[in-house]
Amino acid sequence: MTLFVKAAEDGKSTGDCPFAHFVRIVLEEKGLDYTLQPSTDDTKPSWLVEHYGGKLPALRHKKECYVESDVIAEYLDFFFPEPPLKLKTTKNNNNNKDMDNAAEKAVEGIFPAIAKYLKHTPDGDEDDLELKMVLDEKLKTLEDHLGSKGRTGPYLVGNGESFSLLDCSLAPKLFHMQTGLEGFKNQSIDVAQQYPNVQAYMNAVFARPSFEKTLYPKETVLWGWGNARA
Repeated sequence: MTLFVKAAEDGKSTGDCPFAHFVRIVLEEKGLDYTLQPSTDDTKPSWLVEHYGGKLPALRHKKECYVESDVIAEYLDFFFPEPPLKLKTTKNNNNNKDMDNAAEKAVEGIFPAIAKYLKHTPDGDEDDLELKMVLDEKLKTLEDHLGSKGRTGPYLVGNGESFSLLDCSLAPKLFHMQTGLEGFKNQSIDVAQQYPNVQAYMNAVFARPSFEKTLYPKETVLWGWGNARA
């Protein structure tokens, strides 16, 4: 199994892509062996460019290749079911589906809001403040979900006891938000003060071994967003 991902500035280290990070967390949670292949436009294999448009991340498993992080994650969870990262809806019980829907709604649109705010320059102008307001609204929705009645665990789905694909996906995006707020926006949103449930969630997912093992330096994140802000 080989995972092709965006390379960092040096062309060799792992780059800043949160979608690739998502897939790597899934691989680690499943305990799967894989080779990591950071790639630039010049070092992508020809078959990846010719048949898959050079899209990253790309997972090559035997003769199969999958692109798009959600597709890769679903593939891994289906063919390597232990531990399960997606709740299964049974014919006679739709509770799991309802729990999935509530969690998905809580995170809907949060990464586009993060990306638009971090990329915007100049910082602090009228448009910047409007983009900040949009991100604040998304964080408030997530805050309310994480603080909803009946939750007994720190994670997104259901009562929060089970770590899921949705957590694997959201954790890297919140790491990018945290790093970008510090590096570009003068900590304009104080997550710990304004959104304590979100901060507690970040603390929990950032502390998982799968996240820590696949983490890249904050400097790499700032390099990636710095290019987007140029």
